Amino acid sequence: MHDPTAEHRVLALLPNATDAARTVALLGEIGIPCSACSDLHELTGALAEGAGAVLMTEEFVLRDTAGSLRQALGTQPAWSAVPLIVLARETTDARVDTALVDVLADVTLVERPVRQRTLISVVRSALRARRHQYDIRDALVERKRAAEELARQASQLREADRRKDEFLATLAHELRNPLAPIRTGLDVLKRMPNSEAANRARDMMDRQVGQMVRLIDDLMDVSRITLGKVTLKKERLMLRTVIDAAVETSRPLIDANHHALLVTLPDEAVWVDADRTRLAQVLGNLLNNAAKYTPTGGDIEIVAGRDGDEAFVRIKDIGIGIARENISEAFELFSQLNRPLDRHHGGLGIGLALVKKLMDMHGGSIAAESGGIGRGTTFTIRLAAAARPTDAVSALGPAAGSAGEPRRILVVDDNVDAAESLSMLLESLGHEIRTAHTGPAALKEALDFAPELVLLDIGLPGLSGYEVAKRFRAHEKLAAAILVAVTGWGSDEDRKKASEAGFDVHLTKPIEMTAIERVLAKAATRHLS
Repeated sequence: MHDPTAEHRVLALLPNATDAARTVALLGEIGIPCSACSDLHELTGALAEGAGAVLMTEEFVLRDTAGSLRQALGTQPAWSAVPLIVLARETTDARVDTALVDVLADVTLVERPVRQRTLISVVRSALRARRHQYDIRDALVERKRAAEELARQASQLREADRRKDEFLATLAHELRNPLAPIRTGLDVLKRMPNSEAANRARDMMDRQVGQMVRLIDDLMDVSRITLGKVTLKKERLMLRTVIDAAVETSRPLIDANHHALLVTLPDEAVWVDADRTRLAQVLGNLLNNAAKYTPTGGDIEIVAGRDGDEAFVRIKDIGIGIARENISEAFELFSQLNRPLDRHHGGLGIGLALVKKLMDMHGGSIAAESGGIGRGTTFTIRLAAAARPTDAVSALGPAAGSAGEPRRILVVDDNVDAAESLSMLLESLGHEIRTAHTGPAALKEALDFAPELVLLDIGLPGLSGYEVAKRFRAHEKLAAAILVAVTGWGSDEDRKKASEAGFDVHLTKPIEMTAIERVLAKAATRHLS
């Protein structure tokens, strides 16, 4: 083991034990460590362990006919030249000079006999020179470390830049994919508005819009989680209800690919403390991956249960698999494994990264296993199991309920197309609709219309949606209306801000029909003017 104190010691090779002991004691009194060596063999061995300087007499220089001292000094690194102090009589200086030719050291000759003061001064000077060498060594080491760190960072930046370029290209590809059939579907609706083809086009457009929404939601979720803007809303949940919700979400993709899905659940209920929406999102992403990357008509298996203090869900497919050397990269952001094989399946390389982040937030874990390319993949999530609640009830959540009787609804959005399309949908349900496209216009329309329900965009010209909501709540005629924030911003902070402004509900664009039905059901339970 390397001893750092050895670098600052003086190695002394003197004619007799008495001189050696006196020298060790003399230097020790002034705080200079000194080790006495009995012969050249011991000295050269000690040099390999480190030395600040070497102190020896002329006899040993002249006896070193084999050049062992030169060989020992020759093994030093390029920055090193161990100071060599040779005590020599005046009559032997020439012979010593000859013997020291080509010795790889900083040599100082001191005439014998030497005074203590002179010896101390020479040794201190030699050690100062040696410390300068160590400074050079440390600077070289630091420079090398810095260069290696720069090279590492440059490599990471190149990899990040490559992934960024690939991600942007993939994003453009993934957004164009659903846009193409949507564009075609619109042409079908224009040319054959009441045909069977129009019905198929509407169904297709609905699926494609859903795909775009999932892509954008994943992007926003990753961003919000990375910035620490997502807070879990944990509750005691029955694990099977979350699995049911995830299966329901992924069922269209599973069925479209004619997969066989086998779900195996334990006989007894397993409970967990988790965010219902986020945990269903985790399982839904894993199921979607299995459905996308498994050949048509393949098998997908879900196994859930309890293992000691942990609940687990295992999702196994017989799809394209992951190369074993790439499994560690599977959960990295923008990582797209098996690129030549799965490009036609799509994906932005953020789904598994999002799953990993959400499981970390839950205090759980996710692991991937694969036998290699073409041999399927198994993902297993684990999180702490919880006790059955004493008042256990169904964890399915409240039903949407009935939309109720026709309502007066005000739709406010500065995007005219968005406002008009939402108005047409609500009118088709039998509701009375008015629209406005600015904050001041919304207030003016509301005073005339007295809406029971207001779907209110946040980013409005004139007055923001927050300010409009506050004025609604402050006005006696408008205060009872149900206010729904309709916005592209959906973080917990945005929801809190909307609630503080007076909104009853916060919906993130694009709004799904089921969300509108829930709002209408809420309106049906309120006594409105």
